[in-house]
Amino acid sequence: MSDRDAFKDRERGLEEEYFLRKERELVEKMRRRVELEQQRGRIAAEIGVSNDEILQALQDLGYTPETVKLLHLMPLVQVAWASGRVETKERRLLMDLARASGIDEGSEADQKLAAMLDSKPSDEVMEANLLAVNAVLQSVPEGERRQMQDDLIQYSIALASASRGLFGLEARISASEREVIERIVGEIAPENSEAVRKLLAK
Repeated sequence: MSDRDAFKDRERGLEEEYFLRKERELVEKMRRRVELEQQRGRIAAEIGVSNDEILQALQDLGYTPETVKLLHLMPLVQVAWASGRVETKERRLLMDLARASGIDEGSEADQKLAAMLDSKPSDEVMEANLLAVNAVLQSVPEGERRQMQDDLIQYSIALASASRGLFGLEARISASEREVIERIVGEIAPENSEAVRKLLAK
């Protein structure tokens, strides 16, 4: 075989290898797309939201059907970190709320929550999650939305009070905690902002 023929065979082999690799990449991309679509369907069923943009945003934030139950707890995680550290009583209350939300001990969601309480998520992550919470709230029926808003406000205040040893405003919520709570309320329930501000100022 001449050098020229050998070169052509080598060139042909490389070309075939290239197209095989591209074909495998395409198949993998299609498989991944189907997998993500199936995940979106399961996330939608889990939280009762069908808006594709919201579901895509949740996936972009790293949520899976197993961890999306954490979403409504994210503002509370933000409150817990307001003072710069998560107190034992705050952690216990958050874990109790997680159990009440159907998050089982040792589950993927439970492990993710524990990790966020051990190591503070970035401000950018917390802000993105807060926007996602608000988007979900805006997509559910009004009665359900109001109940979820009220729950988040009450839990936020209770959580901020927990580290002071009492449940209630007598626990003297710190300025940093007030600021975080007011920021959360301003995003998820702006119509309640003034009332909450007055309540926290007492």
